[in-house]
Amino acid sequence: MRRLGLPISLLLLLGACAGSPSASPQADRQAKSFDQPAPDRGALYVYRSGLFGMMRPLDVSLAGGAAAQLGYNTFIRVEGPPGPIDIACKVGDSTANGQVQIQGGQTRFVEVAMNSKWGWSPGCEVAEVPPDQGQAAVRSARRVEPQ
Repeated sequence: MRRLGLPISLLLLLGACAGSPSASPQADRQAKSFDQPAPDRGALYVYRSGLFGMMRPLDVSLAGGAAAQLGYNTFIRVEGPPGPIDIACKVGDSTANGQVQIQGGQTRFVEVAMNSKWGWSPGCEVAEVPPDQGQAAVRSARRVEPQ
């Protein structure tokens, strides 16, 4: 049993390293305080959790140009003008899209997850989640910098 512990630990470590560069510890802490954006701006958290496909990052892009590779247990926070925000995720040849409407001073949370299409090919999905679920996931995740 002890021999299995090392390979699993190594896989978890490698999975945590995949994706976009980490934000500074200060930026990570600041994002986890969930400060409300200014009244003329909205905030969006996009996070990835779940163990399925943890070794492979998901490409996430937002309308307006922000993009990131989200590895297992990572998130981004972006702020911008209120309005509809289109979110896309891609893994391999599979893409999924979603949209959230953000009002001024509002914060929304979106989870991207890897799934399996047809049992063999990886896919992804985009889903808005309630604030309490999103905050819990973000608190246990690591912030990365969008590109």
